[in-house]
Amino acid sequence: MAERLVFLTGHLARSRLEKLLAGLGQTEFEWEIVDIGVKVAALMTEEIIKRRLTLPEGTDRVILPGRYRGELERLSAHFSVPFVRGPDEIADLPGFLGRAGEPPDLSRHDMRIFAEIVDAPMLSVAGLLARANVLRMAGADVIDIGCLPETPFPLLREAVRALKAEGFSVSVDSASLDELKIGAQAGADYLLSLTEHTLPLALDFPVTPVLIPSVPGDLDSLGRAIEAAQKAGIAFIADPVLDPIHFGFAQSIGRFIEAHRRWPEIELLMGTGNLTELTDADSSGVTALLAGLCSELSVRNVLTVHVSPHTVRTVEEHDVARRILFAARNDGALPRSYHAGLLQVHDRKPYAATIEDIEALAGTVRDANFRIMTAEDGIHIFNNRGHAVATDAFELFSGLGVEKDGAHAFYLGAELMKAEIAWRLGKRYAQDEPLAWGVAAPAPETDRTRLAEAGHTLRAKKEGS
Repeated sequence: MAERLVFLTGHLARSRLEKLLAGLGQTEFEWEIVDIGVKVAALMTEEIIKRRLTLPEGTDRVILPGRYRGELERLSAHFSVPFVRGPDEIADLPGFLGRAGEPPDLSRHDMRIFAEIVDAPMLSVAGLLARANVLRMAGADVIDIGCLPETPFPLLREAVRALKAEGFSVSVDSASLDELKIGAQAGADYLLSLTEHTLPLALDFPVTPVLIPSVPGDLDSLGRAIEAAQKAGIAFIADPVLDPIHFGFAQSIGRFIEAHRRWPEIELLMGTGNLTELTDADSSGVTALLAGLCSELSVRNVLTVHVSPHTVRTVEEHDVARRILFAARNDGALPRSYHAGLLQVHDRKPYAATIEDIEALAGTVRDANFRIMTAEDGIHIFNNRGHAVATDAFELFSGLGVEKDGAHAFYLGAELMKAEIAWRLGKRYAQDEPLAWGVAAPAPETDRTRLAEAGHTLRAKKEGS
């Protein structure tokens, strides 16, 4: 028997919601729309729903607008039917329903993130701990202490012990055998990067070595190190080494493919910094691509670096990427529509409404409050006095009639500029909401159980009255 869904909505969205659901054609569920009697979803409250809603017989689930503020559990208990919060925008409803109304599970992954503190020798122990805590909050699993060539690191032993005392997993990355030995003695969990010649250092301590070729690009030397570690019966990770673009990048990708072919059961690591740091491109896209390679080649460890300012969110990007890729691989699906954290500059669906949708909505407005929306043809602003469209926010100001209302003019100027930025970049715009920049600039937490506060201009009017 087909599931029967009831969609709650307000006056202004009803016709558009009905048009969208009808346009889905044959579906695996039956549906019905209930107009709860408010103008917009933001005005829908738990009390209004309880007082006005009579559910059709046989309802299996109720879909609320994404911007509904209230406790879903109380509604579910009151009506003895599950209530779920749908997407914020009607345009996103088909994708939501395609997952049977359930958000993707991004709680799982199978990739370990090593986050390197490159300038560790220049930091105090307190400074190192502070940096490590930021990295852990961002998603790092292992704090990698980077040692600099020909740079003394007298606090190395103390730094490792302090990190371990705070519950961190720690790796030490150095070309100096003395520094690696100090790190191992202090309790480091991993040593980077050992070769077939320096591997014996790891045999004297309970530490996991990360092995690299003794000659750059030579998988055979990496193979000998792997054989030696296996013979010694110790755990290890192998790193074929990813090279920068124009300095062996394509060949290094080939090495990872060959390493996976030769040693399918061996733990591999990829250092992604040679691409994210050394390529002037938004790091989120580079990270997504490299995480995809890791997912296909069973590379379960990545080493991230943040030196360049444009990679400031690299750990967060790797954390989102590993969760998306894990879920998509388990689903046998493309890594699309799982999470928007790596869509920082553009959105896949930049417009929440079509030009026709906006024109229809504008025709129903009976008050003087300005609504601002974007569509393919530009920025739309409308109220009961008119409807204007432009691609330059400044072109709209002269027709708004707010020259003598400073607070309202400031608000509209800010919103129109935000709308223009979104339109030019191909990003989703929603009035009174911040633009979404993915993990590049995390949005503030919102409480979906409480009604939103009054907007800027309404607050100003109330405070001035």
